[in-house]
Amino acid sequence: MVDYSKWKNIEIAPWNVDTISNPGFTKTVINKKPPRKAEELSDEEKEKRMQKFIKENEKLLKEFGMLRKYDDSKKFLMEHPQLVSEDTANYLVIWCINLEMEDKTMLSQHVAHQCICMQYILELAKQLDVDPRSCVSSFFSKIQIAEPEYKASFEDELRSFKDRVSRRAKEKLEAALREQEEEERKARLGPGGLDPVEVFESLPKELQECFEKQDTQLLQEVIANMPQDEAAYHMKRCVDSGLWLPEGNKKKTESEAENSNEASKSSEEIYQSVDDVD
Repeated sequence: MVDYSKWKNIEIAPWNVDTISNPGFTKTVINKKPPRKAEELSDEEKEKRMQKFIKENEKLLKEFGMLRKYDDSKKFLMEHPQLVSEDTANYLVIWCINLEMEDKTMLSQHVAHQCICMQYILELAKQLDVDPRSCVSSFFSKIQIAEPEYKASFEDELRSFKDRVSRRAKEKLEAALREQEEEERKARLGPGGLDPVEVFESLPKELQECFEKQDTQLLQEVIANMPQDEAAYHMKRCVDSGLWLPEGNKKKTESEAENSNEASKSSEEIYQSVDDVD
């Protein structure tokens, strides 16, 4: 489920309408267009609207994201005016981040250009209080004949957006890795709620060697030579983490019983030595 609210930290900086009203961008071009429709929606309502929008328009959204030439973008949006919306901008942001996470940086940067175009149209409509669809022709026509400083401003915003996408993708990958590691850690937890990896790493070197070699006899000797309190502490943690299963040999099949008899006996002897600590 897409969570629209998660992407607010990647919003585009507003385009100052006073600046674009200089030669190349005139308010008079669109000052008589239909006013914007005010929408007061909760985050949940926005999310449902966006899901419905994507379901109905995803193919078109991807086509628009792949365009590059201003004239092509203008023609496409004029033919599909329903795409001139915040939902399109949000979809393109999410798509950029997902592409970056998939290590498709060039494609992500290509889509980023279209995202910035849409954001600029929306911001222009917002500042002029008109329907965004009425700004499409004006924007694409004028951006191509604008003075160099305006195009430079657009390119600066595009570079800044690409940087934010890259950082966000990195953050999400790191978060996903941490989540995966935490899930793996929880799956490893023993009957007492301890992590066998963490417990193993905390054991004295001689005890680690016993478990690495799976040498029950050596384990018995190491335990016997350790202070009783220390031996009891480490062995209890081994049991709680599942690193050592004192009852494990009792669950072997009958065909394994004869081969495991000696190991089972040693296990009981080890735990007898631990019990003697008390």
